Amino acid sequence: MDKYKVFDALQKVRAENPLVHNITNVVVTNFTANGLLALGASPVMAYAAEEVAEMAQLAKALVLNIGTLNSQIVEAMLVAGRAANERGIPVIFDPVGAGATRFRTESAKEIMNKVKVGIIRGNAAEIANVVGEKWEIKGVDAGQTQGNIVELAETAAKKLNCIVVITGKEDVITDGETIYLVGNGHPLLTKVTGAGCLLTSVIGAFAGVEKDLLVSAVAALTFYGIAAENAAVITNERGPGSFQIEFLNQLSQVSQEDINVKASFKKMDWS
Repeated sequence: MDKYKVFDALQKVRAENPLVHNITNVVVTNFTANGLLALGASPVMAYAAEEVAEMAQLAKALVLNIGTLNSQIVEAMLVAGRAANERGIPVIFDPVGAGATRFRTESAKEIMNKVKVGIIRGNAAEIANVVGEKWEIKGVDAGQTQGNIVELAETAAKKLNCIVVITGKEDVITDGETIYLVGNGHPLLTKVTGAGCLLTSVIGAFAGVEKDLLVSAVAALTFYGIAAENAAVITNERGPGSFQIEFLNQLSQVSQEDINVKASFKKMDWS
């Protein structure tokens, strides 16, 4: 994979304006919608079990996020997920806080068992808990990182039979055989509520236009990280408020030159 593929995927999103159906958490709905609009995608937030199947089948990608879950939302996710599967629409899953409570962990596992997920995106603790590995978690945030994240990602991809994205200081993306590391991003992303959730939806937008889900995930993370780096430079790190606003601007302004100069990803020989 080269830098051209990152820009090509970005151009496809901007040209095709893919509809991304989000069943996401109430904390991040507005930020997610604005971020997708800035990118060039078309967001829809539909949660009612009575309509999610129809909406999912109209979309180019379905994003499921359990940040603020309840039993009705989980059921709606299962209905939407099965409907998306019937049409071959990619499903992207964000197991927010998996491992923090039994309900949250069991819900994440149920979704993975009953829906064919194309890409799962989370921090190391969330992914570990979905596949039954031990990893520290505090609330819905990862605790102190311990263990080999690359090995965890590879193991999870094989167990879950999907693309695994583990985000952190360096992001790991793998299908269980091919592994990419992405170094783009900025620490201020951790100071903005919903930055990770928006990333999952951005991955959905890229997956909606790029059939190779490994390529779409690497491209989305590289693009997203570059936008964050640009925003931090422009705001001179004045703080998360200024950064958040400028970050939305940069999601619409990342250029081919930005990608050519700043893209930081590499294929890793592991297996």
